Amino acid sequence: MPGRSLLTAIKRRMGRKTERDAISDRVRRLLVRTLYTQPSNLAIGAIMGAVCTSVTAWVTQSTVITICVVLMTLIGFARVLMGHMLSPDNERTTTRKLELLYEAGAFSYAFLYGLIAALVMIYYPGSSAELLIVACALSYGIAVAARNAGSRLIAQGQLVLALGPIFTACLIVGTIPTLTLAVSILLGGSATASIAKNLHRVLRASIASAETSERLARKMEIQAHTDVVTKLANRAGLNHQMVEKLMAISQDQMLAMYWLDIDRFKEVNDLLGHQTGDKVLVELAQRLKEAMPQNALVARFGGDEFTVVTEVGSRRHAEMLASEVHAELMRPMRIDGDRLEVGASIGVALLPDDGVDSDELMQKADLALYHAKVNGRKQTQFYDASMSRDLARKREIEAELRAAILKDELSIFFQPIVDLKTGRIRTFEALVRWFHPEKGELRPDEFIPVAEDSGLIVTLGNWITAQAAKAAAQWPEEVTLAVNLSPLQIKAPGASLGVLNALREAQLPPERLELEVTESLFLDDSEATELFINELAAKGVRFAMDDFGTGYSSLGYINKYPFSKIKVDRSFVSGPDVSKKTEAIIRAVAEMGAQLDMDIVAEGLEKIEQVKAVREAGCTLGQGYYFSRAVPDYLAAMLLAQERESEDGLRKVG
Repeated sequence: MPGRSLLTAIKRRMGRKTERDAISDRVRRLLVRTLYTQPSNLAIGAIMGAVCTSVTAWVTQSTVITICVVLMTLIGFARVLMGHMLSPDNERTTTRKLELLYEAGAFSYAFLYGLIAALVMIYYPGSSAELLIVACALSYGIAVAARNAGSRLIAQGQLVLALGPIFTACLIVGTIPTLTLAVSILLGGSATASIAKNLHRVLRASIASAETSERLARKMEIQAHTDVVTKLANRAGLNHQMVEKLMAISQDQMLAMYWLDIDRFKEVNDLLGHQTGDKVLVELAQRLKEAMPQNALVARFGGDEFTVVTEVGSRRHAEMLASEVHAELMRPMRIDGDRLEVGASIGVALLPDDGVDSDELMQKADLALYHAKVNGRKQTQFYDASMSRDLARKREIEAELRAAILKDELSIFFQPIVDLKTGRIRTFEALVRWFHPEKGELRPDEFIPVAEDSGLIVTLGNWITAQAAKAAAQWPEEVTLAVNLSPLQIKAPGASLGVLNALREAQLPPERLELEVTESLFLDDSEATELFINELAAKGVRFAMDDFGTGYSSLGYINKYPFSKIKVDRSFVSGPDVSKKTEAIIRAVAEMGAQLDMDIVAEGLEKIEQVKAVREAGCTLGQGYYFSRAVPDYLAAMLLAQERESEDGLRKVG
């Protein structure tokens, strides 16, 4: 372990050194780039130098000076040509080559400038050319030091080569003015060299800082666009890359967006922990990348949702890719010794068929995913225009339902549950009805699913319980109230308090309330469900299993929870598949109910023959149109009153 730690530390240090070297190389390149910026400045300098030195050669009529002037002019214009031809942006030209070429031209040009001035001072003192050439050479040496501060060597080298010959000439001439000029050159040159040095340091630090800031910005941008767990693009990265992908494709290309939701992934996190869940996500991400084309955009949208965008040749091609993804994801995996099998629901939208931009495409794929999950999971749904119409219809119903709750447009109807031996009403089941002022009566199967999807079911469910409890409080004590509860309502925070508050406000004893739940409530087997049932059962509220026989593991739920009543689904009584097998099933359920001291309710009774059949099979209670449809509260009270009058009449006759 110590050796591994040491190796890791060495690798990190080498990595940081490599990174620093890379930054240093980029900074050096940028500094050299400053030498080649604005080649027009070189042209102006070359022209001015050529004019000044040419005038000097003409005044002095010196052959040596003339040769130096010609060489200097040629070098000056060669530097201008090189500045235009060589580009520091060309990565094939190395930084060192750029430096050497510039140094050769700059050093030779500066030396010739200083040499011409020195020759004039020594051999032609007091001439009119002396003042011109010395002033120009000194000005050039000082000015070029600042201009070329991007390279400390070039800046100081040109300064020394331009001013050095003049300084030497001052010493050779040895007059008081020349010696004074020599001292001035020494002091001024040192100051200029120091300024160039500081300017170089500031310039280098600024470029290095900018490079570091740019590198950090790029790193932060990558991190901001990358999912921490899977290293795929995250939601921001998906949006960014989608824009680039849409800009790159041609108009005749088809693009498919796959929106995946891992089925029941929450159970993996709950049972095995989030670390295992993260490993599963990493494995799924790798499988997605392998199943999709190499240029596909694969992203983790969030949680257990993935998004894939890729070019496809046709809708059939998109279907084949979806099948391959299903097969790849459903392959068993082994994580930390646990063998896991997962599946996914997939929604698919195509561009340009279903949308013309990324937002529209994502919206359609998400809508298709919703239908894939609603229709049973582990399947693929392609977007269809009817989905948008259904969504618009649901949104309309949702808005109107919210208003209906506030305006008291909803009503509670009650359908009797009858004792099959005595014919007396034992219970009324509360059913909500919505009479829309414009659309007429809306069926519960139209607005209850909308209420569940939107979260309105909690408000609606509490309202139904409260209204029904107020009506039931007026009935005889032996008549109970049955209310259906949605799984979402039960799992909402404070669900049991909502029920108890409704009972308290209506002054209805808890023993007279029966809550009907379906088997779908127990699929997640959450602690919230168990707590809800146990709290209310402790207060005396009773529970009934509704739609028995249509779900899963019903016997296990009956054994675990305190059910006092089982309602056999209507498909066993009046459905198209009623047969001797279904009669045998009803008989078996009734026998189980008798052994467990539970009432068995047969739903969907419409004919006398059905009533007789379920009674002979052992069912104790019956519900259906044969006895009565669901009626308003005043008619429910009337049915009870008629029942009492009939019993009183029988007593009088007796």
